[in-house]
Formats: sequence, C-alpha cells, structure tokens
Amino acid sequence: MITLRRAKERHYDRHHKREDWLTFFPRDRADPRADHFGSLASLSERRLPPGAIASRTPQHDSEIVTYVREGALAYEDAPGRSGVIQAGEFQGTTAGRGIRRREKNASRSNWAQVFQLVLAPSEPGLEPGHEQKRFSAAQRRGGLCVVASADARRGSLRIHQDAVMCSALLDPGQHVVHELSPGRSAWLHLVEGQATLGDIVLTTGDGVGVTAERKVSLTAQSDTEILLLDLGERRGLEIRERRSSARPFGIDTRASTPSAPRSRALRPDARSRAALQPRKRQSGRDPLFYLRDLGRAALDHDRA
Repeated sequence: MITLRRAKERHYDRHHKREDWLTFFPRDRADPRADHFGSLASLSERRLPPGAIASRTPQHDSEIVTYVREGALAYEDAPGRSGVIQAGEFQGTTAGRGIRRREKNASRSNWAQVFQLVLAPSEPGLEPGHEQKRFSAAQRRGGLCVVASADARRGSLRIHQDAVMCSALLDPGQHVVHELSPGRSAWLHLVEGQATLGDIVLTTGDGVGVTAERKVSLTAQSDTEILLLDLGERRGLEIRERRSSARPFGIDTRASTPSAPRSRALRPDARSRAALQPRKRQSGRDPLFYLRDLGRAALDHDRA
C-alpha cells in the first residue's frame, strides 16, 4: 500500500524569516496521515536565516536524527554539550530522560537548511547522548548510504529503534531498489529533485509511506536527493486513537488548547514557562502522544 503526502499538504509555519514545513502535524485531525507513520513521529524541514534561533523546547523519550543540508547549525544542551553540525553531517540524539536543547544558525551571513526526524525509542528512560558523523556526497552518490541504524551498520549512527535511515544522491536516470522484509514499512522523503515511484511522480518535498510491499523502487528524473527510512514493527509502543484526550507527558499543551481558557490570560513569558514546565510522567502513556505534539509546542513557544 502506498500513502502519498504531497509537499503542499505539509503544514507550513513562518516566524519572522524562519520557515518550517512539517510532514506530520497533529492538529490536522481530518487527515489520519498527519500524526505519524509507524515509529516515525515527526519529519520536518526548516530554513533558518543568518543567526536565527531554532527552539529551546525540552525533549523526552525520543530518538532524533538531524541532517544539515546547507549551512551550519550550532547547538547547546543542558548537560553542557555544544558544537556545530556542518553541511553534509548527520547527528543522532537520544533524549531519553529529558534534554533541553538550543539550536541556531551558526552563520551570520548564510541561510541554513535543516531536516529533522524524530522516532519513538524502543524503550523509555534511555540515557541522553548524541553522536555525529559526516557522510560525504561521494558516499551517498548513486545509491543508498546507511546513515543511522539500530546496529550501527556500515559505520552509521546508532539509534535505539528498529529502523534504518538511508540517504542518496541520484543522477537523472539512476534507479535504486530497497528490499523490504516481511512486516517492515518505509517512508521516503524527496529532499530535492524529481523521481518516479511506479506510476507516481514525486517532486521536492513529497513524502511516501510504503507498507505491505516487497520493495521500494525509485528512478530519478533529474538530479535528486532522497531520505529513506526502513521501519520495523514498533517495539514496546502501543498507539491509541484517543486523540482528543491525548496529552504529552513532558509539555503542558493547555496554552494551545481551546478548552483551557485560563492559559490565554497568561503573559507571553509566563506562557512560555508553563509550556516548558516538565510534568510528572504517567505510567502507561504512549510516548508517541508526546512526540506527536513536540513540534506544536516548539512552534507555540517560538511565537511567544
């Protein structure tokens, strides 16, 4: 089965000059594709003007893969780790027991283009940490290069989820095939260019979910860049469909929920503090409820 999500169907948000495109957006209640795809809770593209700050939201129980396609992204987190992710580099972050992170465009003259994928981890409460590696254009040219995996295969980043993330740079006419084992699914994101997946023509920003298929077969029609995520069955996670009552257990979302009028009386600075105040984790809650609303809380906080 093929699930197609066109670039124009992504949620778009602009804050000053900063631009965000969210492939999965939990406020789109009418679209079942808006919440997540398997253990993939979020896939976002962000363009940051020179010197712009991205966000300062706390994050819990998530596996985050950040890819800087253009420019450079500076980061700093609560444990005191800091650094810069350069163009062509990927960083895997485990936000198990909670981590506060600040990101900004490291350049004062150039824009930055950043992709970020958030997955639910295989188990909660993992120790926070990160790993960063560069995968050159030569490594990714002409075929699928593994950049993140659960077993760190082929020198890739290690992530705590049954998933394999690949990146590829394809010339016009090049064809790639990725076999899917029984029970596995895939999400394909077209970073740039044009390609065909069977009878479907994909262009920049399009995404495709593939389930119950034997393979993903793609042919580039122009200079094309893709990200491909091969996903196993969710381990230790149960997705419940009670969306109206879902509350993340790291962030209080009442400030953006119409049913809570008291939050509208808060001053912007107080609302920011309320949105970022950690709440006691409740047993039995689905980590994907938190991850689904992570992007929404970040946007609300930035507007404040």
